[in-house]
Amino acid sequence: MKKMIAILILCIVSAGASAQSAAPPAGNSARVERAMQQLQTRFATANMTHDGKLTRDQAAAGMPMVASRFDEIDTQRAGYVTLPQIEQYLSQKMMAR
Repeated sequence: MKKMIAILILCIVSAGASAQSAAPPAGNSARVERAMQQLQTRFATANMTHDGKLTRDQAAAGMPMVASRFDEIDTQRAGYVTLPQIEQYLSQKMMAR
């Protein structure tokens, strides 16, 4: 469970930014929920066109960890990734550990 949280946080938090809020909730499910909410917020902020599709440039500007794994996440080679694709990628990485 700790590895799953670490993976989520790596994708959510860029190299220079970190969560500035209070300590995470005590329960693991609460931590995962908070991480997912942060992921959704980061995606929405990075998606400047508000079309639900994050281009490589948008990812580089707003979600550097997603940008560094863009080709792995964009399995359809569409030139963009969606939030469900990012979530699926994270889920697959968690299961592999």
